[in-house]
Amino acid sequence: MLQAVSNAFKLPDLRRKIVFTLAILVVYRLAAHIPVPGVNAEALRQVFQQNQLLGLFDLFSGGAMQNFTIMSMGVYPFITAQIVLQLLQPVIPGLEEMAKEGEAGRDRMSLYTHLLTIPLALLQAVGQISILSQSAIGAGTPIIPFGFSGPLLLPTVATLLTLTAGTMFAIWLGELIDEQGIGNGISIIIFAGIVAGVPSSLYQLLQTHFVFNLVAFVLLTIVTVIVIVVIQEGTRRIPVQYGKRVRGRKMYGGGATHIPLKVNTAGMIPLIFAQSIVTFPAIIAGFFSGTTATKIQNTFGNQQGFVYWVVYFLLVVFFTYFYTSVMVQNQNLGENLQKNGGFIPGIRPGRRTQEYINRIVNRITLVGAVFLGAVAILPGIMQVVQRLALGEAAVSGNPALVISSAGLIIVVGVVIDTMRQLEAQLTMRNYDGFMR
Repeated sequence: MLQAVSNAFKLPDLRRKIVFTLAILVVYRLAAHIPVPGVNAEALRQVFQQNQLLGLFDLFSGGAMQNFTIMSMGVYPFITAQIVLQLLQPVIPGLEEMAKEGEAGRDRMSLYTHLLTIPLALLQAVGQISILSQSAIGAGTPIIPFGFSGPLLLPTVATLLTLTAGTMFAIWLGELIDEQGIGNGISIIIFAGIVAGVPSSLYQLLQTHFVFNLVAFVLLTIVTVIVIVVIQEGTRRIPVQYGKRVRGRKMYGGGATHIPLKVNTAGMIPLIFAQSIVTFPAIIAGFFSGTTATKIQNTFGNQQGFVYWVVYFLLVVFFTYFYTSVMVQNQNLGENLQKNGGFIPGIRPGRRTQEYINRIVNRITLVGAVFLGAVAILPGIMQVVQRLALGEAAVSGNPALVISSAGLIIVVGVVIDTMRQLEAQLTMRNYDGFMR
């Protein structure tokens, strides 16, 4: 692997791409330290220390959310826009036809995704600062001014526009990596945000019970990464046969291949969906007072109790099946095989082929769904282990939250994808690559 990296740097074009990617990441991390004006930094820091859920969101932004910088929302409104348009394709025929129009269709879908990102970013910014603005420290000092009337209007509008502009700037940086760098730009931007927050989180974790927390963190990371790689790379190959075609006196086509169906087609998207739904009760409860509201906030806001982890697990399993079903339906493999003269041996082309593929997908998705659910509730499992090993009063920090479940999936996925791109570049130049 080190030799392959050395070979990559010996090639001028590859070296330029790698250096350009690293330079863009430096620019992104510098921008992630520019604070939004008017924020009470000390009050915000105390709120994040008291709220585990906000700390989890802060990990994805690499500390940008805790300091409330212009990059607090990262590129997640863009990811949301992509998911929304994917889910709308079966519902809106025009979008489905556009997705099938080749490069021109992809360009238009990209334009619509960017346009949808702006209102989604504004909406997320409103939700983010409205929640934070309700928090008070001591005598009721607000974290950030928020309101749409009176003297608060202009500061609020300025904050919303600043956060939205930060998101669009991050997206632009990601697209620059796509054009002139190496790897998937948006994924690498998210990767940088996750990895940047790890050292500080690990340092805070190791302040107490150093040996136990260090061993637990190392074991959890190694085991989880191995399982993620195995599941993410796992595929079920369905054999496909193509019939021969006669044109004039010559025969064309024919041969055998396969359709690789991934065990985890949905990636980490179900985790994002489930996290959004499972935290919704806590957000609603924050507008009320009383014993019931407090219990809901403790359960779904601070990730406490058996109920939270069971609900989270079930939501992850449900959204894994839901999103996988949408993805398979959008691909329409049965119809595409029939159009290209392909068929699965022993299965009639067309609708029967699609039904057969759906049955296979449902079976293998069970493994992916249980895997994602288990990875999602890993922090809850770690809480139980800590209580058994250290006692209830001694528990502090959680090794499973230094890099969250979704964060690990993203990190591993980005590393594998980037290595494969370098592998392809090196193979074209007769070098041994990473995956040998």
